[in-house]
Formats: sequence, structure tokens, C-alpha cells
Amino acid sequence: MPQIAQLAETYSSQVFWLLVFFGITFFLIGRGMVPKVMETVGMRDQQIADDLAAAQAARDAADEQEDAWRERENANRAKAQGLIADAKAKAAASSEAKLADAQKRLDAKLEAAETEIEAARTSAMAEVEDVAAEATQDIVARLAGAKVDKRTARSAVKKALANG
Repeated sequence: MPQIAQLAETYSSQVFWLLVFFGITFFLIGRGMVPKVMETVGMRDQQIADDLAAAQAARDAADEQEDAWRERENANRAKAQGLIADAKAKAAASSEAKLADAQKRLDAKLEAAETEIEAARTSAMAEVEDVAAEATQDIVARLAGAKVDKRTARSAVKKALANG
């Protein structure tokens, strides 16, 4: 094979050019581009770290503001609860006063009605006694043919009503 036979003659020049191209590649990429890439990666890492620190600071500030807001909200809620309790107490006292006044008026009306009822009952009983006494006089006159005076008939009716 002729290619293998030429290898010994061209070997040294191929190795030379191989070293030249690898050297050029090393210096261009290894010394020129890689440091720039590494610097960009470092800047990116630093930017990410700074952003994370800023985000953490913002989160801490937001947490502090939220805690302050919660404290204000709880204080306002407690104040509102106190106002509601005061309003309920005032309304209850007012309602009790109105109810007591209404109860007094109702008691007065009830007492007046009871008095009227008692008077009407007494009047009705007197009328019943009168009618019963007259009926007794008529019945005795018709059945026995005797005449009974009004006072005797009335006392007999009262006696019968008291027993009945």
C-alpha cells in the first residue's frame, strides 16, 4: 500500500501542522473565547444572586407590611366589635325601657278592663237577681196562688244563687 509507505516521509510535517492548528485553536478558543464566556457566566451568576437577594428583601418587606396590616385590621376589628357591643347594649336598654312603658300601659288598661268587667258582672248579677225575684213572684203566684213580697223573693233568690 503506497499510502502507508508515504506515512514515514510525511509524518513529521503532519505532526507539525497538527500542533500548529491545535495551538492556534487553543489560543483562539482557550485563551480568547473561554475567558469571555466564563466572565459572562460569572456575571450571569452574580445577576441571579443579586436578583434573588432583591426578591428576598422584597418578600421580607411585604411580610412586614402584611404583619402591620394584620395588626391594624385586628385593632379595627376589635374597635368595631366594641362599637357593636355598645350599640347592642344601648338598643337593649332602650327596648327594655319601651317594653316597661308598654307593660305599664297594658297593666293600666287591664286594670281598667277588670274594673269594668267587675262592674258589669255586678250589674248583671243585680239584674239577674231582679229578674229571678220577679220570676219567683210570678211562679209562686201562678202555682200556689199566694203573693210573695219582693224582699222575700229576692232573699230566696240570693240564697239559691249562693248555694248554686
